[in-house]
Amino acid sequence: MKNLWNSIVNSFKSIKSWSDFANKANLTIEIIRRIILYSIAGLMILLSLAIGLGMGYVSALTNQVAVPTKNEMKTQLQDVNNSATLYFADGTKVESLQKDLEGKKISLSEMSPYLKKAIVSTEDSDFYRHKGVVPKSILRAIISDVTGIGAQTGGSTLTQQTVKMQMLSSETTWKRKAVEIFLAMRVDKYFSKDQILEDYLNAATFGTNNKGQNTQGVQAAAQGLFGKSASDLNLAESAFIAGLPQSPSVYTPYTKVVNENTNSQRGDFKDDISLGMKRKDIVLYRMYRDKKITEQQYNDAKSFDLKGDFLKPAKASSKEIKYGYIYNLLTEQARTILIKRLVKNDGLKYSDVVKDNSLYEKYYTQADTELHNKNYKIHSTIDKSLYVAMNQQAQQFKNNLGTTHSDSATDSATGKSIKVSEPVQNGSVLLDNKTGQVLAFVGGVNFKKSQNNHAFDTKRSPGSSIKPLITFAPAIENGLIGSQSMLADFKTKFKKYSPTDYGETIQNRFVSARETLEESYNIPSVNLYNYIRQHNVSSKSYMSKMGINLSDNEYNQLGITLGGTETGVTVLQQASAFSTFANKGVHVDPYVITDVIEPSGQTIYKHKGAKKRVFSKQTAYIIKNMLHGVVTKGTASALSYESNFNTKNLFGKTGTSNDYRDNWFIGSTQGMTLASWIGYDNFYGHNYNLASNSTDINQELWANMANALYKENKSTFDVNNTFSKPAGVKTYKVDKETGTYTGSIDYNGMTTKVNQHTANSLYYKGSPSSMSYSGFAIGGKSKNYKLFWDNYFGRDNGYAVVKQLGDNSKTASDLANENGSGRTSGFSNSTNGNDSSEVVTNSTSSSTSRTNSATDSTTSNGTSETGTGSSGSGRDTSSDSTSTGDTVTSNTTGDTLTSDTGTSETPSLAQ
Repeated sequence: MKNLWNSIVNSFKSIKSWSDFANKANLTIEIIRRIILYSIAGLMILLSLAIGLGMGYVSALTNQVAVPTKNEMKTQLQDVNNSATLYFADGTKVESLQKDLEGKKISLSEMSPYLKKAIVSTEDSDFYRHKGVVPKSILRAIISDVTGIGAQTGGSTLTQQTVKMQMLSSETTWKRKAVEIFLAMRVDKYFSKDQILEDYLNAATFGTNNKGQNTQGVQAAAQGLFGKSASDLNLAESAFIAGLPQSPSVYTPYTKVVNENTNSQRGDFKDDISLGMKRKDIVLYRMYRDKKITEQQYNDAKSFDLKGDFLKPAKASSKEIKYGYIYNLLTEQARTILIKRLVKNDGLKYSDVVKDNSLYEKYYTQADTELHNKNYKIHSTIDKSLYVAMNQQAQQFKNNLGTTHSDSATDSATGKSIKVSEPVQNGSVLLDNKTGQVLAFVGGVNFKKSQNNHAFDTKRSPGSSIKPLITFAPAIENGLIGSQSMLADFKTKFKKYSPTDYGETIQNRFVSARETLEESYNIPSVNLYNYIRQHNVSSKSYMSKMGINLSDNEYNQLGITLGGTETGVTVLQQASAFSTFANKGVHVDPYVITDVIEPSGQTIYKHKGAKKRVFSKQTAYIIKNMLHGVVTKGTASALSYESNFNTKNLFGKTGTSNDYRDNWFIGSTQGMTLASWIGYDNFYGHNYNLASNSTDINQELWANMANALYKENKSTFDVNNTFSKPAGVKTYKVDKETGTYTGSIDYNGMTTKVNQHTANSLYYKGSPSSMSYSGFAIGGKSKNYKLFWDNYFGRDNGYAVVKQLGDNSKTASDLANENGSGRTSGFSNSTNGNDSSEVVTNSTSSSTSRTNSATDSTTSNGTSETGTGSSGSGRDTSSDSTSTGDTVTSNTTGDTLTSDTGTSETPSLAQ
């Protein structure tokens, strides 16, 4: 810098004349001029490049947008009753979302001239001069947005605002802004200014009215604020309404008051309405500035007593929704879809947003506003005819589900005592196995009294219905058992945990894996779960793939195999997991929304099915084969004659939690899975339980629903499609009593051949063990084997005599009859063509006497409000253990049935 200065000084010192000075000055000016010209040229090139890149970027953003026709734009612009529309699977309308906005469309000629002038002066003074957009305003807004310098001046014309309200979502992305500009210019090209202004005045929001309702359009605003038509508004009233769109919630004079007890709302005056009044004066000044009104009009309107002109607060009328459970379900799921989309567009992660309550609330409100005020289209998987048929049966049967209890409770909101009524609730789901589509569901027995969706949202103990998922299928998959493998059902104890069967009983014998599932015994299931854990088989890896996520602590509790969960599972989760068996071991994620289309017509969400291999097709087949016995001779045998369709390919599982808190039945065919749960909500701290015959009741409800669904659409069930046995399923002939190969043992110093009764055992991996005196049953102890063999060879020692460990006053015979044990397959229309359940008797004279007492039992140690289970059923011998007594429900239908004590095993799925 110093050298430059010295150079300049020396240059001037060298000037010897005015002519020399002039020449050097001219040269300097020329250099400066050229520098300026070159700089300007460079800036122009850079600006042109930036504009080119910007236009290219905008073109790229808008290139993917379908260009709407004039008629399409007209339809969207004039549709002021916008809100999301929900659809059944066939395109039939379910319902439009209840609008947050009260509105009525009127023509421009029906609006006060003052109102039209006030809106233009306030929102877009160049409205009648521009072509839909104002470039300098857009540039100013972009610079402000990018740099953060300057106030938010806004760059949207009335045309752009109309396009945004009627044709686009409220995303804050550059793409949406680019599309908005593109559509605004197109709208300005095809429609007159008065048409656009009319659409805006009918679509804009104007705050809360005197009933606490949000208003859309100037007609609703005029009626809701001043009780008059928009055509009769005076200047002051027009100016007040025109000032509202900038910030309706701030400037409106009313606030909404909601009564949660009556589910009603009303309006009320705000304590301070000064901001709205100041805004009105600003609008009047802008009208005066634009010479739309005279000075006298301006002063008169400012002094007008507007406060006395407002309507008195009033109560809003309520509206009834026809398909309430569908309405709430689709709204909730669509809202979540929009939230995830908004979060993604803002460059955030949904998993992070849900952890921040305030941030999530922001996106929740934004998405909810979108749905209630814009014309989204939500298409679902719900089949209308199936849904109606299923819910009709639930309504007709609801009075048979159990006692409706009436009692007093404390209202959490007011602290006052109120009368409450608690009926037995039902949650049911019908799934398409192959696609995962929810075809129909029952959310509850009375939507008006309880909007809680018991099919999707209520988590309850799954009871014994979880046994095949968490224990038996993993055991078969890993080659630890076959269908005829023996499990011990004797009095046992695992540290502080002592499980029992139904009614605190034990069967006091060895039972096969097949029979354990058929009759839902507890102790054998716990023994097997303990056994697979000892062999490092993780049930968690299978359950998580089927959409059921439990904690490590839950998996560490042996009672989990009986349904002892901490929070429980939903009906949808359990039905979806169960459908894995029908899908040959592949789990398909369940879903209820197929696609979401935004107001512009673009599909912003389309369901993409997700499939996961959970079990091999061989394991799935064996489980289906075993569970078929549940509906032919086990705990759900009543279904074989209650169903009006062929049940030869039906399989299922019952489940009951402690003290009859929850009752389940899940049944599947090749085509569908239908799950039904019944129980009390116990929302008010009560401790209501189901009746002892709740299994029977729930199965009758299931049968009624299944029959109605089958009558409506037979193809959904696909009942005649046989579950064919895949290659790799091995059949071994085993001794029926031990589950091993037939052979010889040493008994009292003598070698004796054991082959009186045989049965076929199905394996995927592994094979039966050789005949031995001990070790053939999982969970068996030395004294159990001695008791077995002594009885086998003729000693009357109490083997297979059911023992009661608790204080239950019922006899073992009563418990067995109550549970429906011993139903014969004679009532079933199933075929007994599969030799996997066939028993061959070599000597009928030596047939072993048995007492078949079915127990469908599970556990619950959750709170009385939820009835969810924890660590399993049984007798807790410690003070700090969380396990509780186990229960099983009745499976009788009032018919007298003979006990099946013959030599035939459970009929299997027809081949």
